Amino acid sequence: MGQSPTTLPSGRHRRLRALAAAVLAGALLWAAGPAADAVAAPETRTAAPAQARTAAAAPGDDWLHTRGNRIVDAQGNEVWLTGANWFGFNATERVFHGLWSANITEITRSMAQRGINIVRVPISTQLLLEWKEGRASVPSAVNAYANPEIAGKTTLEVFDHWLALCKQYGIKVMLDVHSAEADNAGHFHPVWWKGAITTEQFHAAWEWVTARYRGDDTLVAMDIKNEPHGGAGESPRAKWDGSTDQDNFKYACETAGKRILAINPNLLILCEGIQIYPKNGSNWSSTSAADYHSTWWGGNLRGVRDHPVDLGAGNDQVVYSPHDYGPLVAPQPWFTGDWNRTTLERDVWDPNWLYLHKENTAPLLIGEWGGFMDGGPNQKWMTALRDLITEQRLHHTFWCLNPNSGDTGGLLLNDWKSWDEEKYALLKPALWQHGGKFVSLDHQVPLGGAGSTTGLSLTDVYGDGGGDPDDTTPPTAPSGLTATATGSASVTLGWTPSTDDVAVTGYDVYRDGAKVTTAPVTGTAYTDTGLTPSTRYTYAVRARDAAGNVSAPSASLAVTTASSGGGPAGGLKVLHRTTDGSPTDNAIRPELRIANTSAASVDLSAVTARYYFTRDGGAPTVSAWCDHAVVGCAQVRLRVVPLSAPVAGADAYLEVGFAGGTLAAGRDTGDIQLRMSKADWSPFDERDDHSRAPSSAYTEARTVPAYTGTALAWGAPPA
Repeated sequence: MGQSPTTLPSGRHRRLRALAAAVLAGALLWAAGPAADAVAAPETRTAAPAQARTAAAAPGDDWLHTRGNRIVDAQGNEVWLTGANWFGFNATERVFHGLWSANITEITRSMAQRGINIVRVPISTQLLLEWKEGRASVPSAVNAYANPEIAGKTTLEVFDHWLALCKQYGIKVMLDVHSAEADNAGHFHPVWWKGAITTEQFHAAWEWVTARYRGDDTLVAMDIKNEPHGGAGESPRAKWDGSTDQDNFKYACETAGKRILAINPNLLILCEGIQIYPKNGSNWSSTSAADYHSTWWGGNLRGVRDHPVDLGAGNDQVVYSPHDYGPLVAPQPWFTGDWNRTTLERDVWDPNWLYLHKENTAPLLIGEWGGFMDGGPNQKWMTALRDLITEQRLHHTFWCLNPNSGDTGGLLLNDWKSWDEEKYALLKPALWQHGGKFVSLDHQVPLGGAGSTTGLSLTDVYGDGGGDPDDTTPPTAPSGLTATATGSASVTLGWTPSTDDVAVTGYDVYRDGAKVTTAPVTGTAYTDTGLTPSTRYTYAVRARDAAGNVSAPSASLAVTTASSGGGPAGGLKVLHRTTDGSPTDNAIRPELRIANTSAASVDLSAVTARYYFTRDGGAPTVSAWCDHAVVGCAQVRLRVVPLSAPVAGADAYLEVGFAGGTLAAGRDTGDIQLRMSKADWSPFDERDDHSRAPSSAYTEARTVPAYTGTALAWGAPPA
């Protein structure tokens, strides 16, 4: 993470409470053995069961590459990298922070059990060179009592031991050169060379670490340099253009990427953005801030449009990796006024990096995002970005696991054992899940390790050679394929389940002969979105079993989408009541139930409802909360959207959506109790609001329209 381009923040989080860390480190000194470049097989706290020892993936089984804006495995199956950062190897301690009090195995296992399928590990060029030269030291910041399995090990041996733990628990790893020097504040330096660390040493360090782990597909990605930056008048600074200048980060990323791929052509190469980029009519010679587009350190990828990273034959390994933060890290112009997800996407994310995903140029992995749960603007930003990540299936590594990140906090609390459950609940919908379990990036090892009850392997999801080799009988073809709802831009399908001699694990949906599902559908319903109005599409469905057998296709179904002016597509109904007897106080408290009136289950992640209301003066910013939901408030996604022009009974609406799940035919969501208030807590006057309920009993509410994807399925918005 880096500071704001416009504001110098105080108490930067990656000072990492250096004084406290130093005190702890000084109190935890043990006799050190000699540093070693070659290490013995990692120890474990207890003997691993035979099943765990034999569950590791075959060498080379799990390498990844890119296809358009997606990351796929060797078989072409789409994967979703959803992880977190754990820092410390980049700092003066030269080892993960937190090992001064918590156990490395327990922390790693808990990450896997909670859905972290990749960990981004910040490190320094200086430490890599020390390892290369056989100068790895025994770290003082490891508590031997809490970590008997790594007591006396060098920093390199600790890393190797942890890499083996990741293999055991189905976690993949990404290395990130966070700074040139091993320094808690090293990220402040804007470029990849500093002092005795030259550009050539930077590249040589990357070559050495690539060669050392060349055959280990636990380490699948290399983030070339954390947050290159520098403002208009600063020197040195990072730029992005077509030159071979030393300060051109595009060229540095290309050079490092090519040298890495010459050793291991299977690694993903992550290239972050920079801080500034010249506006039209300006160039890099200007020292005036007004001549540049400026954003977060590492977050400016505008230059890719004209100067994409070129790795030649390795271009299918390139992933762009912006960073993004909220207002508690530093004030920004885009956090003033009536901002929301729409304005962030339009003014910040789209022009700086999201265009690369939307235009199918390359995958994005948001390498850092996260912050404190303040119940206000920062949480509003974090929820908006989480929703974007989830809806677009953007890859990401959350900042961060460490509680000692000063201006963001961490997923762990200060004991380094307990999780911040509120923050984790916000993150959880953005972690790859299938059928209620977390998905590993490993084909053999489920996330959480052998016998995990919370995780799956890629073979569990896709069935690519991971099932019973003696099972060669495919499931029966799905039958009864019907369109349960049709809108102008979406079609909801339902079908009768297939049968199998063992078990059906999911279904693939095909549109006009091409598979449109990125992972098998676990239920018997699917909503296809992003379609063109008044267009004929032909659908078919195939079933899969655990052995990878695929059924014959169902009978095809032709569906024509409605015209753009068509009415509700059907399949949903909204019930609404209010138990709030005061329509003129400072809160709106709608209570909703969304019912499935179709004959097939509905994918809740495609369902939204809109509650229209007037803000009635005062502060224009309105926040929304879920007070209670039968489906769980963690599953409910809320955002307040101002209308571009007021209409009768509304100048904004509250959109209610869901992180996932299905709604069976004929069932409803149960109570969803919501609350809204303005930033200044001024009163509303709900009496003329379009969506206000007429009674305290649940009644059908056509004034609360519902949508499947972008298709209106129930009710009507205000005219």
